[in-house]
Amino acid sequence: MSFDPSSGTFYLDGISLADLAPLIDGAVPPHQGVSADPSGIVWSLRDGTTISLAIQDLPGRQNLTLTLSGFPGERRIASLGLRIGRAGNVRQYLRNGYMSWDGSYFVEPASARDVAKADPKLLTGHAMTALLPHSGAGATVLGFLRHDRYQSRLRFGFEAGPLSIEIETMIDGVPHAGSISTETIVLFSGDAVEPALRHWASLVAQASPLPPRLPERRLTGWCSWYSLYASLSEPVLREHLEAARRFRDDKKAPFDIFLVDDGFTPEMGDWLETKPVFPDGVASTLEAASKAGFRPGLWIAPFMVGNRSRLFAEHPDWVVRSRATGEPLAPMTFYGEFRWHKRSEEYYVLDVTHPDAETYIRQVFRTWARDWGCGYFKTDFMHLGSFYGPEEAVWHRDGLSRMAIWMIMARLIREEIGDALWLCCGAPIWAPVGLADAMRIGRDIGVSWLGHYSAESLLRDQTARNFANGILWQADPDCILLRDRFHDLSDDQIHSLAVFAGLAGGVLMTSDHLDEVPEPRRALLAELAGNATPFQCEFPWLGQGALRYRLGTAPNGLPMAVSEGDPVLLQRLRRPDGTVLLNLFNTGDRAVERLIGWADCGMATPLAIEEDGIALPATADGIFVALRPHQSRLFHCRPS
Repeated sequence: MSFDPSSGTFYLDGISLADLAPLIDGAVPPHQGVSADPSGIVWSLRDGTTISLAIQDLPGRQNLTLTLSGFPGERRIASLGLRIGRAGNVRQYLRNGYMSWDGSYFVEPASARDVAKADPKLLTGHAMTALLPHSGAGATVLGFLRHDRYQSRLRFGFEAGPLSIEIETMIDGVPHAGSISTETIVLFSGDAVEPALRHWASLVAQASPLPPRLPERRLTGWCSWYSLYASLSEPVLREHLEAARRFRDDKKAPFDIFLVDDGFTPEMGDWLETKPVFPDGVASTLEAASKAGFRPGLWIAPFMVGNRSRLFAEHPDWVVRSRATGEPLAPMTFYGEFRWHKRSEEYYVLDVTHPDAETYIRQVFRTWARDWGCGYFKTDFMHLGSFYGPEEAVWHRDGLSRMAIWMIMARLIREEIGDALWLCCGAPIWAPVGLADAMRIGRDIGVSWLGHYSAESLLRDQTARNFANGILWQADPDCILLRDRFHDLSDDQIHSLAVFAGLAGGVLMTSDHLDEVPEPRRALLAELAGNATPFQCEFPWLGQGALRYRLGTAPNGLPMAVSEGDPVLLQRLRRPDGTVLLNLFNTGDRAVERLIGWADCGMATPLAIEEDGIALPATADGIFVALRPHQSRLFHCRPS
C-alpha cells in the first residue's frame, strides 16, 4: 500500500486509485494549481481557497481527510469529498446501502453497463465500499470511520470507461468558519473479502464515541407481525404468549422476548393511545409476558406522524415542512385501497428539533419503559429522520446536518429506555453504534420466495452485511417462518431459510403460533437457538463468483437490475471445540452439484465430515455434494 505523489495515485495490492480531484457540492471546483508530496495533495482554487487531502500513514492502513480552508467569515456547503477518476483493476465493487431496506450487494461493472443505465441505484452507495481485483481473493476497502455526525455518499461511474468513484461527506449546509473537513476516510487492503469488511467494522467501532452494545445473549423470541400482522387483541396475544411459553419450557430453549409489533395504536404518532380492542391499554399484556418469564417488547415508528392522528391535529407545527411549498413533507402516502390498517393517507416526519415535539417523544419512551414495563423496543422506519436534506426540508432548528437531527432521536431513546434492549429497523445502519443493541440488515421476509417482501433480500443482504454482526451490534435477518400453512414457501425453502438465518448468529425471532408449528420445525427452532450465546458466521465464497444481469421490475414499477451469479451459498461456523459447521444452500431453481474443498472448511488438511451423524466419503480434494432446488445441507467437520 503506497501513495505516489508524482502521479497522485494510491496503489493497494493490484488496485490503483488515480486521477484524484476534490469535490464541492458534487462537482470538481475550478482550480489553478496542484502540489503533492507523501503527506498529501493541495489544490489551489480560483476563488483563493484551498482544498487539502491529508494522508496519515498508520499500521496497515491510511487515513485520509479533505479540508476546505482559506475562506473569510462563515460558509455553508452541501458536500465535500474526493473524486477518483480511475479505479484500476477492479472486477467488482460493493454497493453498500444506506439503511436496513436499501440493499447491499456486489456490482460487476463489465457486465452491468447496460442495466445501470436503467437502474442507477447500482451507481450509488453509502459509508464504504470494497473493491475486488480481477485476480486473487483480496479486497481494498475505502470508507468512512464515523457516521453519527454526517451522512456519506458514494457514486460510481463506468458507462464510458474505467470505474470512477466519488466519496463525499454530506455537510448539509452546516455553517463553518475558517475551514470545513470531511469525516476521516480509511483506505486499506485485506487478503480476503469478509475479513477486510470485518476489519472496517472494527475500525468503526474504535472510532465511535461510545463502545458498541453487544448483548451477552442472542435476542431470541416471538414477534406478532408475520403471523397476526395488525389483527391484534389482548385475547389473541395471550393465546400466542401461552404457546410461546409452552415451547420454551418444553424444549428448554432460550426464548426470551415477547414483542407486540405494529397494530395496537390507532394512528402513527398517537403512541400513548391504543385501539378500542385494547380497552385497558397494552400494559396488561406486557405484564402478562413479564410474569411468564419473557422480556416484553413494543413496536414504534417514532419519526412517523399520520395526517389523521390526534398528534398532527393538535400540533401541526411539529412536523417537517417542504422548503418549496411550506406543506408537510410526506415520504409515504397511501391513497388507494390499502391504508395500512389505519385511516391516514399521508405520513409526515416528526420534527424532533422542535422542543415540544422532543418533549412529547421523550414522554412516550419514558412511559412505555417505566409505566408500561416495556423492556425491548423495536423502532421502525427510522430512516425518515434522515431522509431529507436542507435543500428540501425546513426543520424547527436550522443549521444541523440530517445525521445530527437523527442522532437527537437516537440519543433520547437510549436516555429514556435505560438498559432496555433496542432493535433498530429501517434505520441508518452504521450511525447508532453504542446506542442500539441490534440492527435489521434487510427487508421484511414476507411469505414468498421471490418478490418485494420475500426471501430475496435475506439471501442478498445477509451475506453482504452480516460481517458487522458481533462487532457493531447483533444483526437481525428478520423473523423465520415455521408454520406449514398460509404462505407460498415449500418445505425445502422453509427449512433452508430458517437454517440460513439461524446460523447467522444474531437475532433469532419467529411470529408463528408455536402450538401449531409441526414438531420437527419446533425442534429446529430450539436447535438454532442453541445456548443463547451469540456468534459470527462466515461466507467464504463472498464476492468470488462472476455476475450477469437482467432487468426486472421494482415494486414502484421502475426498472430494476437483477444480478445472477452462482446460486449456491456457503455458510461456515467455527465452533469453540475446533469443529466446523458448513451450510451449503442452493438458492437456485435447478439441482446442482458442488465440490466442497478442504480450504472451504477453513482447514488445510483433510477432515472427517458428517451429515446427520453419518460419515461421508471424501476425495483428496474434498467432498462432492448434490443439492435439490432451494435445499440446504448441513455438514459437521472435524480433523480426521
